[in-house]
Amino acid sequence: MTSNDIRFHCRHRGDGGPLVIVPRIDGAPLTELIDGFEIAAGMQPAGDAYGGLIPEFFQFGPMQDHFLGRSANAMGPKTPVLGCECGEWGCWPLLARITTTAGLVIWDSFEQPHRKTREYTAFGPFQFDRRQYDDALRALNAEIGPDET
Repeated sequence: MTSNDIRFHCRHRGDGGPLVIVPRIDGAPLTELIDGFEIAAGMQPAGDAYGGLIPEFFQFGPMQDHFLGRSANAMGPKTPVLGCECGEWGCWPLLARITTTAGLVIWDSFEQPHRKTREYTAFGPFQFDRRQYDDALRALNAEIGPDET
């Protein structure tokens, strides 16, 4: 399996609003990837349901730990990788199992916890080279600063 490329895109919500983090996989925002998957699968509601994570609103702990699956507020064994488009991650989150090894980081077992019957087996898995993933996390940390936890 070839590795995917990950970046963490940061932007401010609205005009000077809080910082929003959206993972980009192979150049595409995860929000668009999951929208396309859910729409193609005939899920309802689907499309424009997800948004990025807003560290300022929630006590995830350091984002570097969060995106390694060690979040202070993870939901059981899975980690929120997207929140709701409204900004509240608990409203409509996309959860993933994040597994780390010395050479890889894998996102799989995606879940929409408010729709337990939804089937996400065909979404992912996404496999990242650990060095590239760690570089993306360092870039994220440099962009958001140490206080955005």
